[in-house]
Amino acid sequence: MPLIKRLSSRDAQFSQSLSTLLAFDASEDESIERVTAQVLNEVRQRGDAAVLDYTRQFDQVPADNVAALEIPRTEWESALQALPTAQREALEIAAERVRTYHRHQLGESWSYTEADGTVLGQKITPLDRVGLYVPGGKAAYPSSVLMNAIPAKVAGVAEVVMVTPTPNGVRNPLVLAAAAVAGVDRAWAIGGAQAVGALAYGTQTIQPVDKIVGPGNAYVAAAKRRVFGTVGIDMIAGPSEILIIADGTTPADWVAMDLFSQAEHDELAQSILLCPDAAYLDEVESAIERLLPQMPRADIIRASLSGRGALILVRDMDEACNIANDIAPEHLEISAQNPQQWAEKIRHAGAIFMGAYSSEALGDYCAGPNHVLPTSRTARFSSPLGVYDFQKRSSLIQVSREGAQTLGRIANTLALGEGLQAHAASAQYRLDD
Repeated sequence: MPLIKRLSSRDAQFSQSLSTLLAFDASEDESIERVTAQVLNEVRQRGDAAVLDYTRQFDQVPADNVAALEIPRTEWESALQALPTAQREALEIAAERVRTYHRHQLGESWSYTEADGTVLGQKITPLDRVGLYVPGGKAAYPSSVLMNAIPAKVAGVAEVVMVTPTPNGVRNPLVLAAAAVAGVDRAWAIGGAQAVGALAYGTQTIQPVDKIVGPGNAYVAAAKRRVFGTVGIDMIAGPSEILIIADGTTPADWVAMDLFSQAEHDELAQSILLCPDAAYLDEVESAIERLLPQMPRADIIRASLSGRGALILVRDMDEACNIANDIAPEHLEISAQNPQQWAEKIRHAGAIFMGAYSSEALGDYCAGPNHVLPTSRTARFSSPLGVYDFQKRSSLIQVSREGAQTLGRIANTLALGEGLQAHAASAQYRLDD
């Protein structure tokens, strides 16, 4: 098996080959679904007792009550103070950049008054309480804390509650430090489907939230899917993806490493390069072969590239943009001269990185835009996580007496046409005649 597939848009079977490459089996694992359903039901029925039982079982954390699992704010602050200076400064600078960017997304209420005095508009208000799931233990994602908590606080959410598993009682200091920087309000040392259930349904100790955001394992994803409707969720994310459109002017080593940056997530991550220059694709392939042995996660990268990666020869940059729109990638790098020219042609992508110096990794950590992005072609109809995900809109309707004369007759006619006499009468009662 080659290290990475080579395809050409000129091949007769290209469309089928691309479809096969993009295919991802997101079918639900019955065993995971069964366990998740049981855990959620137990939490819903038994509350604190179920949370304690599952925390002992899965994380080996003994506790007499759920209150003992709350992580005190003093511990977050101590974790932040204990970070090496460079690490703390990087975390704080990244947080401020994320905060600055998301302030631009704040929506404002609006209204307008019609000639007859009727006022129509929209009122924007934040959610009351949001739950943030953060992986714990060996998997430390302080950047995810920033990307999920900061937009919520910018939106005006009154309380952001973090849950994070602590296997064998080990609390990740980077995660706690990030919580302190991001403005998290409370934190609990619980994880898995039981944490999602506690946030969704509430327990004797933990108040229910309005929305649950943040990444997690298969059980967490299954739990979020099941509680949707009781609470809101951000999205059900698939494997990470990067698509690079290159014109051959960026050093091949840079592009190879950008492909690695997604491939190292896991074996199902997808890294694809589109380029009209066959010689450049050869250079990138050589760079991949040369650089891969230096990577600590080389085995994962190799499996990802060989299983779901590709170097694709296209006719020209216009065709590359058309293919990109069909793929609708999570991350799209346009590694080319005059990248804005090609960005204008992109309709579907979670995030667009323009120019040779705009590596996707910068977006993951500190550029400012959110790194929680739609995957598995859902960028065709959904957007990055943002402040708007933590705000809701209420319609405003204040009909004047004069306006009721016009609108009442219209509503009366339409309601009678639908056979809803009470609706018709409700509007008709307000008519002067």
